[in-house]
Amino acid sequence: MPESTSSHLPRDHPDAATAQVSRHSTASSSSTSELAHLKIRLHQSLRLFPDFPIPGVPFVDILPLFANPQLHKDLIRALELHLVNSYGEHRKPDIVVGLDARGFLFGPSLALRLGAGFVPIRKKGKLPGLTETAGFKKEYGEDFFQIQKDGIKPGQRVVVVDDIIATGGSAAAAGSLVRKLGGTLLGYMFVLELDSLKGRDKLDAPIYTLLSSQEQGANIT
Repeated sequence: MPESTSSHLPRDHPDAATAQVSRHSTASSSSTSELAHLKIRLHQSLRLFPDFPIPGVPFVDILPLFANPQLHKDLIRALELHLVNSYGEHRKPDIVVGLDARGFLFGPSLALRLGAGFVPIRKKGKLPGLTETAGFKKEYGEDFFQIQKDGIKPGQRVVVVDDIIATGGSAAAAGSLVRKLGGTLLGYMFVLELDSLKGRDKLDAPIYTLLSSQEQGANIT
């Protein structure tokens, strides 16, 4: 009879548990390495436009990530890796909520990749049917977000996505809408964070930003 290997050991055998931990550790290390590689590639593809939309304000352009199909694929893969590493295969989001308007660029693709639904949050007056509303402050006044009341069912796990976190007001409003509908807010995900504006201080759930404006070695050109 051939010798038993770790893959054929009974589940209650102590060596079987050790082998399982080892396999999990190897997979985690591999995904961490893949994510680090993807982040470098994505960051190098961003563009910086000084003095836009007004003098003294730099604008970080993420649109090159969508102009190139491989970069688009890399972006979705990087976000997927973070979610799987954070919550596991069996606790992934049921719903991806995307913010008007650039959260719509990658939110549906991410939801499809995860096997989740996609729900948009839009500016006031843009959605038909019954809606919930939340206001948030902008530099020159107040604005409002809305979500359809049947978009999220009570208890569904939700992640909110947008392109950039700046002051954090719009994301906070989105999070409040998720909770109004009874959703479980797992957290927020952003492609880029403008660290100096400290928008994350306004958010009360875990925050993940794929890229940072102050990341060392950034090559925004």
